[in-house]
Amino acid sequence: MRLSNTGLIGLALAVIWTLGLYGVAQESSSPPPVKKLILPGDSFLVEGRPAFVMLPPIEKRQTPQPWIMYAPTLPAYPDSHEKWMHEQFIAAGIAVAGIDAGESYGSPAGQHLMTALYDELTTKRSFASKVCLLGRSRGGLWVSSWAIANTDKVTGIAGIYPVFDLTTYPGLQRAAPAYGLSIDEMSKSIDQHNPIASVNKLAIARVPVFIIHGDEDKVVPIQENSATLIQQYKVAGSKDVAELITVAGQGHNFWEGFFRCQPLVDFAIAKAKEAIPR
Repeated sequence: MRLSNTGLIGLALAVIWTLGLYGVAQESSSPPPVKKLILPGDSFLVEGRPAFVMLPPIEKRQTPQPWIMYAPTLPAYPDSHEKWMHEQFIAAGIAVAGIDAGESYGSPAGQHLMTALYDELTTKRSFASKVCLLGRSRGGLWVSSWAIANTDKVTGIAGIYPVFDLTTYPGLQRAAPAYGLSIDEMSKSIDQHNPIASVNKLAIARVPVFIIHGDEDKVVPIQENSATLIQQYKVAGSKDVAELITVAGQGHNFWEGFFRCQPLVDFAIAKAKEAIPR
């Protein structure tokens, strides 16, 4: 059978149209990313929870890979306010990772998920066996509680108005369910669960700390949180490895200086790199 030129053109268009529909169908059937990231990287599941890694360019990656574990990895975080900061980490060859533990407030369940992410990255993805932690706001509960239980795995802790005392935020009523306790049970055993009651373990282990915190923070009061942690380091004779930048006139907000704090960025990069054998 012979086709005219018009017929050939029509057939070609039909094939192109069919392939196009197939491509659209393929694209629409592709699963959405586990987590949307502000910078290039990989999102995946660990024990059924969304996790992520933002990676340096290939030419800046290392084996083992130095990294920062970030918290709180809730759906909105890390966010655009932090983009500059994370760009500096990645430019320095440091990966940034986190896992969504929900509103865990430093609970054993949240710590378990952080350990699961740590195991995933160190055993399957050639990440360094020691990590620098970075906690923003309630992320401070996540990283401090995990660090207290894993001082041998931590090279340092950086914090942006971090919570260490869960009685100040989120309070016992909200924290107790995350710990699987009633408010009364939580109240009676608070020192077993509250990171601020055990930060002396970090001080005795001389885990370096760098914090920036506003002196007008009403959500996470500096005195009960960052200042108390620094005082515990002084008591333990570890004052030389802990630094607190107190920002006058700032509260719990999006002031750019919190997220473009070069000393904090330099600290986190240096501590992450300490995990790499020389």
